[in-house]
Amino acid sequence: MIAYVKGELAEKTPSYVVVDCHGMGYLLQISLHTFAQLPHTGTVLLHTELIVREDAQILFGFAGTEERTLFRHLISVSGVGPNTARMILSSMSPDEISQAIVNNNVGVLQSIKGIGAKSAQRIVLDLKDKLQKEGIQTVEILGGTDNTTRQEALSALVMLGYNKATAQKTIAQILKKSGAQTMSVEQLIKEALKYA
Repeated sequence: MIAYVKGELAEKTPSYVVVDCHGMGYLLQISLHTFAQLPHTGTVLLHTELIVREDAQILFGFAGTEERTLFRHLISVSGVGPNTARMILSSMSPDEISQAIVNNNVGVLQSIKGIGAKSAQRIVLDLKDKLQKEGIQTVEILGGTDNTTRQEALSALVMLGYNKATAQKTIAQILKKSGAQTMSVEQLIKEALKYA
C-alpha cells in the first residue's frame, strides 16, 4: 500500500497530477478540491489510495487525509465507484459533503452530476452513522453565512488544538447567536476562543 507520494510537481491538470519522485513520475487522479489546494510548481505531498481492478491500477491523490478518508467511505457504498467518489469530492469540500450526509440532506447530494435519488439516499443511509462516530456533528446550516469564513475559522481552531466537532458547534452557535453574516474570520476566531 502506498500511503503518500512526495516529490516535485511535474504536471498539474484539474483531473490528474504527475509527481516526480527521484526520477520516477507518479500519475495521480485528483479531485478539483485537491487541485485548488496544490501549488503550480514545487514540492508536494499527496495522500494516496490505490485502486486495483482487473484491467487497471489507479492511484488517487488527496491534499489531506480527511478527503482520503471520505473517499474511502464513499467507495464503500454499493454503487459508488472511485470515479463517482471523485466527482462528489470535486463538487463540494469534504466538510460540506460530510455535513450533507450527517444532516440527511439528500437534495445536496442529488445536485451532484451522476448522483440520483437512490444513490444519494444510499450514501446517507450507509455513511451517516460512520461519520457521526468520527466526530462529524449535525450543524445547522445558516442561510447567507459565508462558508469560506466558517471553514477558515474552523481550520484555525483545529490547528490551535481544539476538537473539530466542538469547534464546529461553537462556530455554529456564534453565527446563530450574532446573526452577523459579515463577521470576519478574525472576529469569529476571537469569539470562539471566548467559549473555551
